[in-house]
Formats: sequence, structure tokens, C-alpha cells
Amino acid sequence: MHKEDKFHYTEIFKLESGKTLPGFQLHYTTFGTLNEARDNVIWVCHALTANSNFLDWWEGLFGKERLYDPDKHFVICANMLGSCYGSTGPLSINPENKKPYYHDFPQLTNRDMVRAFDLLRQALGIAHIHTLIGGSLGGQHALEWAIMQPERIKHLIQLCSNAQHSPWGIAFNESQRMSIAQDPSWQKDEAEAGMQGMATARSIALLSYRHYRTYQKTQSETSNEKLDHYKASSYQQYQGEKLVRRFNAFSYWVLSKTMDSHNVARERGSMKAALSQVKARSLFLGVSTDILFPVSEQQFLAEHVANAQLCIIDSDYGHDGFLIEISTLTDKIMRFYEKAKLKPAITDF
Repeated sequence: MHKEDKFHYTEIFKLESGKTLPGFQLHYTTFGTLNEARDNVIWVCHALTANSNFLDWWEGLFGKERLYDPDKHFVICANMLGSCYGSTGPLSINPENKKPYYHDFPQLTNRDMVRAFDLLRQALGIAHIHTLIGGSLGGQHALEWAIMQPERIKHLIQLCSNAQHSPWGIAFNESQRMSIAQDPSWQKDEAEAGMQGMATARSIALLSYRHYRTYQKTQSETSNEKLDHYKASSYQQYQGEKLVRRFNAFSYWVLSKTMDSHNVARERGSMKAALSQVKARSLFLGVSTDILFPVSEQQFLAEHVANAQLCIIDSDYGHDGFLIEISTLTDKIMRFYEKAKLKPAITDF
């Protein structure tokens, strides 16, 4: 039931910036079976450093007798362009010069990524998506897609995300890129460039992903006598080193800039005009302790998207709550479907 595959697009792919890619590859994961009517599709959009295998990082939502059961649903997630998990990104070989792109990889926007996802959708013969779900950067993708292809998305579930990336969020990302740029190796054209800088960047990012309450709960000291080597210090070091083992600084740089560029009002007249194009029944879910995507952003979306529901959950885990509070998340999504008078397996397109 769980399969991984690659989609190859061989035409020139023009980016929103005006630059081009000479074709691209998307690595994608599927779970379950596409039914005869081809209308049981749950499309997952992943966050910045995640991969296409949602069972690795969001397993609690998918599986036998879980919210999205492979016996009922066909779940798909494509690794976004610019990432380092099998899709075309900065470490990929540029077919024009047979060398890795490295610093020459073009800047991407969420619209570029969504257009690539939509080409995969077309190649798979999927006319409609029952539920489009994503959090954080993935939530930005999901919203863009619901605006770009409003007739194809029946349900939109956007978690801990927004309609435009905030100055606060951009400042966090810029601080992380400054850390990468301070790494002496960053100027080199080699796969390991900037990796120690990225470790520091991850430490900065984690402060925006979690909350004061998270650290009080998990990193408090049991001794009153310590003068150094605190749990919180080693935790930050560990998280930076952990990302270095699985990600890449070039992708981190490109994808953080993609997040910064998120603004659904661009070339659409206004934010209100852009959001009015969403036709999907929508759920905007936030976490009360999220300092990176505060609940005011989800409230704004719920106020300006027709047929929208708003849900704010309490959690000690800040922005990462949407990845951790699986039981609560499952309950809230089920309530969303019930309020829409539909069930997740509905096939009435």
C-alpha cells in the first residue's frame, strides 16, 4: 500500500521570477488505493524540512482505523521542489552543464511549487482532491493551490499557517540564513557547504517552533547546583546536529526564502480578492502557543474565506503542536467533516 515513485517533467518550467528550470523531478509517496471514481484523494503538503513520506513524521493521522485509512483513501504527498529528499533542488545536476546547481539554483515561490504539484496531479489522472491538508510551509502551499485551482479542491485543511508570511517570520528566517552565511564553508560549491551554520540556524528555528512552556516542561533542571552544561543547551546542540545529519544548507536557504515570499495577494489585487477565490470547505487550525504563526493569522483566514471553520487548540508545544497533538487534531478534523455534513470517504464530486 505504501509506495514511493518519481515524476519527471521534461519541458522548460518557467518560474514566477522569470527564470527557468530545464525540467524537474518530484519524488512522491502514496498510501492506499485510488478508487474507481478517482475521488478518494487526500493530498498532503509537507513542512520545510520534511519529506514526502508522511508516515515518517505524521503517522498518527494515517493507517488502519485512523483518520485517513488506506482501505478508504488514496493519500499522496510530493516532496517540494528545492528540497533534498529526491525532488529537483540545489544538489541536483543541472542538465545544461552536468554540474550540481549549488548557489546557482533559482529562487522558488510557493506558486512555482504548487504548479509542479499540479503537473503531477494531471499526470496521475486525478481530477479532484477530496482533502488538501498541510501545515506551516505546507499550509501555505495548500492555500495557494486552493486559490489557483478552486474547482479541484473539495476540502482545505490548513494548520498553523497564513495568507502572507509576516515580518516576524521573515526576520526569523533571515536570522537563520545569516547563521548559514557566517559559516566559512558557505561560499564553496560543495554538498557540505554551510552545514555548521545550518546547525545554528536550526537552533534559532526551534525557538520559534516551540514555546516557553515547552522548555519549562522538557528542559528544566532537577538540580539547583548547576553552573554549566544545562539540559536546554545540550538540547539546542542536539537539534542542530540532528538536522545536519538529514538535511542540506542549500535547500534550507532556498526553502526559507520561498516561505518569505508567500503572499496570496500578489498580482491578485488584494488579499480579500485572493481569498474570495477559495471554494473548498475550509478548516483553519491554529495552536494557542504558536509564536511563529500566531492564531490571529488563522482568525484572519477564517474571516475572509467563505465556508470556513476556525479551530484553536491549546498545547505546550507551540507551532510544532500540529505535528504532536495527534489525538486532538484527529478529533478536530472529524468535527470539521461532521459540521460540513460530510465524512472523509465521501465521493460526491
